[in-house]
Amino acid sequence: MAAEERLICKSEDLEEGGRGVRFQVTLGGQDLPAFVVRHGGQVRGYLNRCGHIPVELDYQPGEFFEPGRLYLICSTHGALYDPASGACVSGRCSGRGLTPIDVDERSDGIYLTKGE
Repeated sequence: MAAEERLICKSEDLEEGGRGVRFQVTLGGQDLPAFVVRHGGQVRGYLNRCGHIPVELDYQPGEFFEPGRLYLICSTHGALYDPASGACVSGRCSGRGLTPIDVDERSDGIYLTKGE
């Protein structure tokens, strides 16, 4: 079937290394929290779930980066993730990274893209 697309936010809503935008995504019949951030000039989307246990990463809504703005951080465990790949780089995630979400930036908007 054709891919379904949904507008998440405007491109201007995401600053490099800044606050992310939270949204819901349906995977496997479940509504799950997800987020997008801008890093390295690219928009990245992930499930909002730590690789260690399924808790949300942000300590305040949309705050996913650690203070140095180099890594995404789990506010519960302090696990660090590479924003470009979602790979675990430090902490209790034991090598389990973040689950990527397909997103695309075009026409001044960030879109969720998924196959149906």
